[in-house]
Amino acid sequence: MNIILYLLQIIQYLYQQNCWLLSFICKFIPLRQWAYDDSHSPKYQKYKVDELPKIIHYEVWDYRDFIPYIEWRYGKKIKPVSRRTDCDIDDSCTCPRCNAPKDYLYKNNGSKGQILCKVCGSRFSPAENRFSKHNILRCPHCDHSLARKKNRKHFIIHKCVNPRCPYYLHNLKKVDREDLEQDYGKNKYKLHYIYREFQVDFFRMDMDSLPPHASSLRFSKFDQNVMSLCLTYRVNLGLSLRKTTHALREIHNIRISHQQVANYCKTAAICVKPFTDSYDYHTGSTFTADETYIKIRGIKGYVWFIMDALSRSIIGYQISDNRGVGPCILAMRMAFRHLKELPEKFRFIADGYSAYPLAAQQFFHKFGEKFRFDITQVIGLTNEDAVSEEFRPFKQMIERLNRTYKASYRPTNGFDNINGANYDLALWVAYYNFLRPHKHRNYKVLNEIEMLKGADNMPGRWQLLIYLGQQTILRYQNSGNTRCS
Repeated sequence: MNIILYLLQIIQYLYQQNCWLLSFICKFIPLRQWAYDDSHSPKYQKYKVDELPKIIHYEVWDYRDFIPYIEWRYGKKIKPVSRRTDCDIDDSCTCPRCNAPKDYLYKNNGSKGQILCKVCGSRFSPAENRFSKHNILRCPHCDHSLARKKNRKHFIIHKCVNPRCPYYLHNLKKVDREDLEQDYGKNKYKLHYIYREFQVDFFRMDMDSLPPHASSLRFSKFDQNVMSLCLTYRVNLGLSLRKTTHALREIHNIRISHQQVANYCKTAAICVKPFTDSYDYHTGSTFTADETYIKIRGIKGYVWFIMDALSRSIIGYQISDNRGVGPCILAMRMAFRHLKELPEKFRFIADGYSAYPLAAQQFFHKFGEKFRFDITQVIGLTNEDAVSEEFRPFKQMIERLNRTYKASYRPTNGFDNINGANYDLALWVAYYNFLRPHKHRNYKVLNEIEMLKGADNMPGRWQLLIYLGQQTILRYQNSGNTRCS
């Protein structure tokens, strides 16, 4: 028994030593994650989005209501100013906050121009009125008023210019000494607090309304079988419009123009898109996002993809002519449309582009704690930090999706307009999510639909998918909702 007691004491002693060593390592020896954390490097500061500012709201008061309230609440009656000398305050001057007249105003600093209101205690200058703004933005670190610096297309940039701001001083300590010695070396870094005030509400934009001049499915020369053959060659096999026409003529002896093939693709996209967008993909807790570029009339456009990492289905997509935060918010809205709140341990993985953290901030600003999440940024092409090394496989998923889409996009040699790009993308997403066999799924589709299993070939599946899209449109029309969302 003495030996067992002795061994137990040794085990307890070793356990205490292990706990002490772990505590020592955590305090004094930086782990790889801490050593390469991007928040410690000023070079990555420009990729981060600052927290929301303080909003100071000035309520509109009236001195005729405020004077009786002060008398009732504190038993103090506010009387007009008893002047000993002549007052040179203009007779039309009133308090900008409570609208008190000249009788309740007196000069606070003599001839320097500042006036004090006896009713509400506000100090103001007749030339400058800070109370004309109902809301004032202040820095959350130093409480200094933000200066309006730049006007962008969708937002206004406000900046804290206080040289004694603790946020600015903390970032300034991390700047290399060589850059500080240069004249404009500090301009390489983002040091001051910055807030972007959006002028457009992207959460009220209608993403799913049917386009005007939508084509019908009344066939005059050909039938639905020819239309499904066009979709099979054009979308599944990735042929161009003219090659699709050539294949139909040489294989099926069907003489059809390439413009008619384009019309069929447009009509099918209009029918299929509501079903694809409103389908519940039963997403997991990890999303990954990325953007790539395409050509529209020779000008660069952008395609935004959001993928569910568990099922690898495309749950959000958007085409835009700019790389701003607006299209990013619209793609996120499409990805979150079936979620009332984010799942536990939710993770959103993207690259180092600042549009994603800014969009996440707007979701928190709009919906509160239910949609509060951080962006896990995988920066660069090499694993220079522990975060990039851990989540690189998720980023490679979305990069592989971009290459798969680009393979089907190249035969088009670009699009003539953004509507054509939207029609093509809607068809390709429907094909990718419901019709395309995937290797990681043992060459099965990502989302199996019972009705599509009854079709023997791909043209038949396209016809059933169009039928499901029509039923979705009819369901929304019968419910009185013109939107397909």
